[in-house]
Amino acid sequence: MSVSRRGSGRNAPKYPRVARVNQLLQEVIAEVIEKYSHDDIRLELTTVTSVDTEPNFSAATVWISNLNSENAAALEEYRKKIQRDVASQVRIKRTPRLRFAQDESIAHGSAIDEILRRISIEKLTDGDGG
Repeated sequence: MSVSRRGSGRNAPKYPRVARVNQLLQEVIAEVIEKYSHDDIRLELTTVTSVDTEPNFSAATVWISNLNSENAAALEEYRKKIQRDVASQVRIKRTPRLRFAQDESIAHGSAIDEILRRISIEKLTDGDGG
């Protein structure tokens, strides 16, 4: 059995150090974005749901729950400042290059809830007629 080291993706195994760094980066990045949101309204309501760091710490995907064109543009504009702030607050040898991506899990969860709600309603209405 072999283990692939390519990519880190959301389904990659979490190594204890990487998992700790992911959690720390999530907290720090969320605080930094909140700080910059006072200067740029586009960053308000930007929620960091998780961070996935490459095992070699070269890059990290920052998952945002409500990413749209406006806050995506703002995040890209502030990316270097955010990275600099992260580097000053987190003690790791290499600060990963940040990239921002839409976290679809909340939308998928809402869609599943809606499907289950419809099924429940259908069962109730089918039970009334027969």
